[in-house]
Parts: sequence; C-alpha cells; structure tokens
Amino acid sequence: MPERMPITLRLAAPRGFCAGVDRAILMVERAIDRYGAPVYVRHEIVHNETVVRRLRALGAVFVDELSEVPDDAPVLFSAHGVPKTVPAEAERRQLLYLDATCPLVSKVHIESDRHHRNGCHVLLIGHEGHPEVIGTMGQLPDGAMTLIETEEDAHRFAAEGRPVAYVTQTTLSVDDTARIVEILKARFPDIQTPIKDDICYATTNRQEAVKILAADADALFVVGSETSSNSKRLVEVGKAAGCPYGVLIEDETRIDWPAVEALSPRIIALTAGASAPETVVQNVVDAFRERMSVEVEEIETTRENVTFKLPKALL
Repeated sequence: MPERMPITLRLAAPRGFCAGVDRAILMVERAIDRYGAPVYVRHEIVHNETVVRRLRALGAVFVDELSEVPDDAPVLFSAHGVPKTVPAEAERRQLLYLDATCPLVSKVHIESDRHHRNGCHVLLIGHEGHPEVIGTMGQLPDGAMTLIETEEDAHRFAAEGRPVAYVTQTTLSVDDTARIVEILKARFPDIQTPIKDDICYATTNRQEAVKILAADADALFVVGSETSSNSKRLVEVGKAAGCPYGVLIEDETRIDWPAVEALSPRIIALTAGASAPETVVQNVVDAFRERMSVEVEEIETTRENVTFKLPKALL
C-alpha cells in the first residue's frame, strides 16, 4: 500500500456562518414550524446550495418574485435585503411577510436614506447584480445613487457640483474597497463617510484570518457557493497573500484530487464563507483524512460573539 502524503490542515477561526446568516436560516425554520409548509422565500435566503437544499426539504419554496407567492402563504425576504418596492407590494397584497435582512445590511439602507435626505448624491461601492446591491439601490429614487465597482469608476465619476456620500456592500474585499475609498476621498475631500465601516465584521474577520493562513500555505480551500460574494473574496484574498493555489468548493465532492496531489502540499489552509455550514467543513476535513496523513491545526485570529435577535413574530 503506497505511503499516504503527510499534510498539515490549518483551519481558520473564525469561519462559516455569521450572525446574520444564523438569524436568517433560523427565521425560515421557525416560520415553517409556526405556519406549516410551504413557506415561501423571495430569492435564496443565503447564498449557499447546501443550506438551500436542506431548507427546501423542510418545506421552504424559493421564488424570484412576489408574484409567485400565493395570497394566503407566508413569505420571507432574504438576508441580502430588498428594494423598498418589495415590502410595499407585500403590504398592498396583504401578505404575511417576514424580513430576514441582515441588520448590518439594514444599517447601510438607513445610512443611504440619511445621506439622501441630507442632500447628498450617494455612491454605493459594490458589485453590479448582487442582491444586496439591488436591495440597497432600491432604497432611493432612481438617479439618487451611483454604483462604483472599480477604481476606474471612482476616477470617472463626476459629482457635477453635488455633495456626495458613500456606502458599501457588506461583503467586499477590505483591501480593494480601501483603494476605491482612497480615490474618492482624494477627489472629494468633503465626501460623507459611514460612521462605522459598512463591510461587516464577519467579512473582515474571515479575510484577516485567510491572510494569516495563506501566507505560508501551499493551497487554500474556501468552502462556499459560487453565488457567495464573501466566499469568492476569500479566494482572492488568499491568492493576494501569496498562496499559489486557491479554490472555492461547494463541498468535499468538488475537490480536484489530482490537482492537489500534483501540488505535493505540506500545508493546506481551509476556511468557509459566512453562509457555509460547519458540517461541510468537517466533511472536507474527513475527505482529506481518507486520502492523506493529516495533522489538523485550528488557527484562531479573533473571537466572535455577535448575535442578532429574531423578530417578535417568531419568538
């Protein structure tokens, strides 16, 4: 029998579910318990295939628009937030709806509205088409907010004499966003800024942990879905920190074992995006143990104790 490859598997801590994701998933579970299946969810409650499959098995029905929700069925809005037109339509139809928007995303909505009421044109740093960006831009009237995706966008934007403010998507690369903000502040010294950074604590903490682990790792695996912005950013951060091989995987079945063996890695870093379940992380660890001689180390860079309350309707 061939000798098994020895590796050190370093697990990032913190990793996986954040408080907003925990709250959103629990809201779907509680709603199914309270109202019975089916419970409708507008868009994926969080961006993770494993989570969505499990909730679908419990009785959640995921739809793209409210028009797909029957008049007599409860509906939840996803953790990413929704435009103001969505709850307005739910109220018009007298639907029973629950808003699972992460409180840290709601903070960005409130900031955007405040800046708009103060007469500022609002710049949103984020990724076009992401549900969080659609929801945030939908807080203000058309034309009141401009999306800034890149440093080039920041250089190109013309204020045309208007006072400006900026907010950001909560799941961006901390370093990429800092460069965009630096450009905006240089061009608009009086730009209004968030009272506290909009990039959420979980995104920041997971990126900082990856920077530390990836610096001397031969490979980095990030557990998360292709639709997850914060998970994709973790791969980018790891590569920028010097890791030669970084990949996003939905679960252990997506690992390219020939590619791993060709690397002959000594140290592999493993983390998970904020919407990825810990059970999947442990399945990945088990998969490595089946094929290699594994020493597991957990590297804790910070400790999280954030929790968010459920709405009264589900207590």
